[in-house]
Amino acid sequence: MTSDLPSRKPRRPRVVPLATSSSDASAVHDSILSLLGEQLGDAVQTVTDPRVGKRRLKGVHFEYDTDPRAVHEMAGDAGYSLASNWFTQLLGQLSIANSISKSQLCVFLYVAGGQTPGTGVAEYTQQEITDGLNELADKKAAKEAGKPAAERKAVKKITRPTVNRAVKALCEYKWFEPAGNGRIRLNVHLWFQGTSGAQHDVLAQIAEDHKGDDDPASAFPHKIGPEVLHHQEELQLNLEGEAQALPREERTG
Repeated sequence: MTSDLPSRKPRRPRVVPLATSSSDASAVHDSILSLLGEQLGDAVQTVTDPRVGKRRLKGVHFEYDTDPRAVHEMAGDAGYSLASNWFTQLLGQLSIANSISKSQLCVFLYVAGGQTPGTGVAEYTQQEITDGLNELADKKAAKEAGKPAAERKAVKKITRPTVNRAVKALCEYKWFEPAGNGRIRLNVHLWFQGTSGAQHDVLAQIAEDHKGDDDPASAFPHKIGPEVLHHQEELQLNLEGEAQALPREERTG
């Protein structure tokens, strides 16, 4: 017959006594502050006064390097915008290929540079766009007017009807869309003045305004034109006159 072993009382965790010496506690306190100072990049002044044992920490001094996220330095006082690198190259390609007109390019650049920050909207009437684009031309024309008539040079300007046609074309390309009351909304996927948060807010508003469209993928601001079509340059042939025989090459050798 076996007897049950007597049950043992559960062991309790042993309490490790803290250092009771004031000098030990002060050393630990100083070590923590010194480590904190090293991590923060500053040496912390000794907080222990040998005359009184210890004293309160009065303050910690911080020094900061130049913030690399500072605002860019740009010419002029109108701020700066963010532009798609793909789109800026496309502008040059379209211009060389004669797929957009000079007036369309100029109107877009002028309006894009005049956005109200954080909105993606430029508050320009077509007359204001015309006057703005002609600003330097007007100064040049005034200078030419002071010359003798024989020495004057003609100064080209853009007209309001031309601006009107350019704005319509840019709306077809989905670079612009009318925003009412003389305002123009830009395609902020291409060009935007403001923070990324502001751009996302504008895109959300655009999506809300176009949620009833039949095909959102082809709506503003997603489908970007113009469609570049291959074309042949017209040859200057004298088809109406008499056919002229081409000179025959003489064979030598």
